[in-house]
Amino acid sequence: MAEQFQSPVGLRRWRQDADTEQREGYDLVLLEDCENAYRLTSIASATKIPQLIKTFCRFFPEEAFFILEYYPTTENPMSSRSSSPDDRPTPEVFYSPYLPIGEILGHLNPYLERMIHDGFIGFGLANNRAGLEIFYSEEKVLTFFTDNHLRLSDFLTRNQIPYDPELCLPSDFGHDHLSLLGLPRDQLPAALSELDDSDLDSLNFCQHLVEQFEMYPVEEGLSFFLTRKEQSLVSDIMVKNHYEELAGLEFGGLLLDWSEFVAECENGFEGDLLEYRQMLRIRDCIQHVIERVTDPLAEKITNIIAESDNGFRNILTARSKRIDTPSRPDLCRDHFWYQGVVRNHGTLLRRDLIRKGWFGN
Repeated sequence: MAEQFQSPVGLRRWRQDADTEQREGYDLVLLEDCENAYRLTSIASATKIPQLIKTFCRFFPEEAFFILEYYPTTENPMSSRSSSPDDRPTPEVFYSPYLPIGEILGHLNPYLERMIHDGFIGFGLANNRAGLEIFYSEEKVLTFFTDNHLRLSDFLTRNQIPYDPELCLPSDFGHDHLSLLGLPRDQLPAALSELDDSDLDSLNFCQHLVEQFEMYPVEEGLSFFLTRKEQSLVSDIMVKNHYEELAGLEFGGLLLDWSEFVAECENGFEGDLLEYRQMLRIRDCIQHVIERVTDPLAEKITNIIAESDNGFRNILTARSKRIDTPSRPDLCRDHFWYQGVVRNHGTLLRRDLIRKGWFGN
């Protein structure tokens, strides 16, 4: 006899939809901007999620990074209608550095059930070099990204989650999102009902995870997936074109570094000229790759950094001057990131610019 579907307690159907059956299953689609890469979407009973995550982690090489999505604010709503998403604040996303899989799972284990059942938390693990990602959203949907969909399909089938091209998601029904603190104790899973309010508060345990994993915020909308083939192609281009010191780094990480640098400059860049030049070299490297890969991948990378590029243009001043000589003058595109300097810079960069005669010309 099939096990009855168990929804996380932090997701509650509206009364008129309460009798509609939710079934386990998965569906898959090709990613539009990735050759031979797929997104698998799955619904699974809350009781299965811990084992699914731990078993899936065997597909990763030795390392991965942890992803956490939550609302780090005291204004976190206790309940919000899914039919009015504009009324809800936007969650913040945090990434950890690459860490050993065993270390990540060990730290997550005490918090796993809380993250599964809280209606305002999403989390996952990824390794871009391996072309793999798993994410359990606040909508309580499992999403997988992979360039080996046969392996993932087999994985889900072996865990009694069947293929269902007519898969219904929680968002197909009216529902509320609830925090663990917003639920009576007798409605919580047994292990959670014994915890103190402070331990059930997502503001507390998510902040603890951010600190424990030394996580950093990722700009909203900066979400992308690079396949193993794309990563290998980019790495070869970097090695052959004198970016060896960056080729050992994950290219997706360089895209994130550029985004973080722009965000830092918008809030106030406190580094010196050497640090500033190092980030401009990363942007050189990204441009070098764009100009040497095929059009689909070039367009994909350009779209990923478009918002960061526009943000950087908007904070440049004295654009008739050049901050430095481009590290690779053979690039076809005009190096707009060298034209001028960011408006909101600190004393270290200003000191170095004065020594270079920047303000005397």
